[in-house]
Amino acid sequence: MQLDKSRQNMGAVGVIKDTVKRFGPLGLYKGYSALLLFSVPKNYVRFGSFTYCQDNIFKEKTKTNTFLCGLVAGGAEALLVVTPQETLKTKLVHDKLQPVHKYSGLFNGISTIAKEQGFKGIYKGPTATFLKQSSNQGIRFLVFGETQKKLSQYSNHKMLVDFSAGVFAGFCSTMGNNPVDVVKTKMQGEHSHHFNGFTHCFTEIYKQHGIAGYYHGVGPRLIRVCLDVGLTFTIFGSLKRTVEDFYARKFL
Repeated sequence: MQLDKSRQNMGAVGVIKDTVKRFGPLGLYKGYSALLLFSVPKNYVRFGSFTYCQDNIFKEKTKTNTFLCGLVAGGAEALLVVTPQETLKTKLVHDKLQPVHKYSGLFNGISTIAKEQGFKGIYKGPTATFLKQSSNQGIRFLVFGETQKKLSQYSNHKMLVDFSAGVFAGFCSTMGNNPVDVVKTKMQGEHSHHFNGFTHCFTEIYKQHGIAGYYHGVGPRLIRVCLDVGLTFTIFGSLKRTVEDFYARKFL
């Protein structure tokens, strides 16, 4: 919905129906291979950077320091993992919307983009991605931590608390930085050559669509991000508690 003007007025439900009609149920998973390939290193860098910052840089447990740790974690994953991931995912999804497809799959897409455009073709929009991911994780870790504390006062079910806090954190981060996400997506699409940089793309969106242009596709993104963040924090929290319990039983 952020890339194709013809789908921006269809709404989330209309886009889902149209996608299934044209490509079948698997059409809803276009670009999934790129997401899956980079999922493990992305989360490793994110939580590893956050934990390192908490233990070694911003040691005092304050809201400001939690936000700053999140900013560093988001920036690290943007530079090391997310920029190439999002570039490849966006180009693969955008390609599927074209009458004639250039790429037959993930690895064909990577090799073709690399041959035609070089390293820059796979590393598009680093500034927008950095701004998106750093603000994303700064907001998410802060909101998640504070919400988790509040909900823990009313429930002892740790996984439910983590999931609920994660969903709310995903909602806040999406609404807070969707304009940056729209700019990033356009700068990484097949028509990225139309823009001279982050500022140019940002102003062009406003000229063509106004403020509403920065929230194209926010509905589907809200659903995806809320579930993603909720599940990620739930799984991470559960694994962390399991490892800590195992370590305590075996070595303490």
